[in-house]
Amino acid sequence: MRIAIVAESFLPLMNGVTHSILRVLEHLENRGDDVLVIAPSTLDGEAPEHVRGAEILRLPAVPLAGYANVRVAMGGVYRVKRILADYAPDVVHLASPFVLGWRAAQAAHQLGIPSVAIYQTEVPSYAARYGVPFLENWAWNRVENIHLLATRTLVPSTFALNQLRGRGIPRVQMWRRGVDTARFSPEKRDDGWRASVAPGGQRIIGYVGRLAVEKQVEDLAALAGIPNTRLVVVGDGPQRAALQDALPDALFTGFLGGEELARAVASFDLFVHPGEFETFCQTIQEAMASGVPVVATGRGGPLDLVENSRTGWLYEPGDLTGLRGHVLDLMGDAAKRRAFAAAAHASVQDRTWPALCGELVRHYEQVIAAEPATASTGFRTGAAQ
Repeated sequence: MRIAIVAESFLPLMNGVTHSILRVLEHLENRGDDVLVIAPSTLDGEAPEHVRGAEILRLPAVPLAGYANVRVAMGGVYRVKRILADYAPDVVHLASPFVLGWRAAQAAHQLGIPSVAIYQTEVPSYAARYGVPFLENWAWNRVENIHLLATRTLVPSTFALNQLRGRGIPRVQMWRRGVDTARFSPEKRDDGWRASVAPGGQRIIGYVGRLAVEKQVEDLAALAGIPNTRLVVVGDGPQRAALQDALPDALFTGFLGGEELARAVASFDLFVHPGEFETFCQTIQEAMASGVPVVATGRGGPLDLVENSRTGWLYEPGDLTGLRGHVLDLMGDAAKRRAFAAAAHASVQDRTWPALCGELVRHYEQVIAAEPATASTGFRTGAAQ
């Protein structure tokens, strides 16, 4: 196939969207497909021009206010349309589309090229967390119009499926995320690393993720004072300084990747994720693959990933007393913690990236083979062009 992937964010910025794209590129390279990645420009002079056999085409971009390493592509629909017309892909893959992806959705539709839109980030719900709740309706309007234009929308969880269908989005199907069960494994547990972060032999409560407002990491303050435990926060982001003040007893490691990350996650005794706006939550799946039980918010992607009283616990959004109670339950019962850990590990062993990427290719094939002009031609009122 000939595939154009339009990425709202890409290397050198590492996040859930970039990680998924990289695994898709690996799969497409192994298949021998031709791939073009269209992404925002970066100031990093060492940003790659090719990744896994795919050409990376950068569009002029500016940094997002308050989040300098996130860049937003500038320009209009015409430029993207010209790029797609020149490249002539069989299908356009819209990776978590919102700004650049909105232009690409319009361009692909105008050119009659089928598109697969990956709903991966609940952007509208971030509005209130960032103090601009009046933008939430506008943002939902944008999301709806993108997915109305797409030939097919893929979502990573039952929650996201029901959310988009409830907003009248047609042609929505499930596409979950894979996990590298060789990289994330209980075998990576490292007693030396544990001793370095918890020299008193404390049990380790871990969080991994971006340190940003929407992740609600400050809620982990509810875990202060739990006996014989150490909170370890892995990741970086604009909230790091504020979170270090809010969580004075926690250890902040900064960003970890590769084997460093795998070793850290496997060395946790419990993984906790307080974010309420996760459409999937890949870090939960990586913790489970590492043989670590999970306590997470009972909203969004974690509803599919965590099975209460078997692989971990889910608590009601905002119920920080419930969060603390579930952590106390698992920290205080080693046998239960081991049983949850074993069940968590077993539950993700069939979710390999090759299997999930094979599913994605079948979605490509189906939209390519479908009758043309399957997408809606109308926008909902209020959407910015």
